Amino acid sequence: MDGTFDADDLARLRIALARIARALDRQTRGAELTRTQASALATIARLGPLRISELAEIEGVNPTMLSRIVGKLEDGGLLRRSQDPDDGRAARVEATAAGAAEAARLRTERTELLARHLASLPPDEAGRLLIALPALESLAHHLKGTT
Repeated sequence: MDGTFDADDLARLRIALARIARALDRQTRGAELTRTQASALATIARLGPLRISELAEIEGVNPTMLSRIVGKLEDGGLLRRSQDPDDGRAARVEATAAGAAEAARLRTERTELLARHLASLPPDEAGRLLIALPALESLAHHLKGTT
């Protein structure tokens, strides 16, 4: 390809990816967590103790809003906040056992939901989606660098 893309095709790709992400999210996170809370919890559980400023950068959320999100997750027993041992002015957050279990549950449910729906597609369509994974991962990597 020469680097030019049809605007309609780009819109279809954007819409399809957004719908897939929203459907997986909506059908697995339950009523207790918002999308942003579930994302923050997953990031903390995956990456381990993080400074709130690091988490804000990863999640693309301003630190003030993130502080409120962390507070709600902490109140729910899913996160623990502590003083950063390297910088007493900074706070770090880490998942509690309950938080790690909740993040694992969400990840498992999303994987199982995706597997069920892929299995319901015609085999050639499911195969084409899996073949496209390296390109989608590359796109995700490039988009991450622009946020």
